[in-house]
Amino acid sequence: MSVKKTTVLGAGSWGTTYAAVVADAGFPVTLWARRSEVAEEITNSHTNERYLGDRVLPELLSATSDDIAAVTDADVIILAVPAQTLRENLSRWKPHLRPGVKLVSLMKGIEVDTGKRMSEVIAEVAEVDSTQIAVVSGPNLAREIADQQPTATVVAAESIDTAEAVAEISANGYFRPYTNTDVVGVEMGGAVKNVIALAVGIADGQKLGDNSKASIITRGLAETSRLATAMGAQPHTLSGLAGLGDLVATCASPLSRNRTFGRHLGEGMSLEDVIAHTSQTAEGVKSAPAILALGRKYSVDLPITEAVCAVLGGRLRVDELAGLLLSRKRKHEGPPA
Repeated sequence: MSVKKTTVLGAGSWGTTYAAVVADAGFPVTLWARRSEVAEEITNSHTNERYLGDRVLPELLSATSDDIAAVTDADVIILAVPAQTLRENLSRWKPHLRPGVKLVSLMKGIEVDTGKRMSEVIAEVAEVDSTQIAVVSGPNLAREIADQQPTATVVAAESIDTAEAVAEISANGYFRPYTNTDVVGVEMGGAVKNVIALAVGIADGQKLGDNSKASIITRGLAETSRLATAMGAQPHTLSGLAGLGDLVATCASPLSRNRTFGRHLGEGMSLEDVIAHTSQTAEGVKSAPAILALGRKYSVDLPITEAVCAVLGGRLRVDELAGLLLSRKRKHEGPPA
């Protein structure tokens, strides 16, 4: 695929970092920032201080606050807006999409009102063939990647050609993309791990030890795998970068927004206070009820997600979460005897 124009929509930490990844792969990229002063800073000073501090951005990366100009005639459009705003934003951009454009999701969430994955929302709103859509997921802590620390990720698409095209413009000396055609597995791994990270953060805020947190992570992987495979995912995807890899990074790192959000809850802050205190989106807070609804739709038991939803809804105290999970009926962990 010959790529003449690549656009990233959303100048938060991950959108800006991914734009830098593309530029460092040797492809000029335009980054859309909602605020004109941010666009000017990125273009003129090559920094985005609010999200990435004094990290210097590549010369091949420029920014604009004109979203229509950014999407017009783009060969690849990378979507890095908050998951719950995707439908509204994409509806505005749809009339300006060129035929055959590749649409790439960096978002790790489930649409609250519909229970749809991000690739499903893109296909519905943009009215493009699903083979034009790709998703990127994996252990993607933006600040580490912005520091050019080596990392691997997954680019998934129904069409292997689309996955390869997106991987090509993303591959550089510190960022290694692997391709996959299991879009469901990759997206569900990225969405559910945010909820598990909230639970781990709550446990951390309660000053529970590594045994407790490792138990939540391990059972969280089982929970994610049950739901994803019920929805049609391949089991091996959940043991790879987009499943286990992303789960471990998000649950273990203090850079994780969801883990940090959960830690504040565990320390005793109210939901409203944590929202006011944090300046970035913790996607798991918004997606948790939609993920729980998917579990009920597919008759899959999601005890950690259910407990997190109860905490967020004020029906369960944070100091009751771990005890609730451990008081569940004992069961056999391995294959059926």
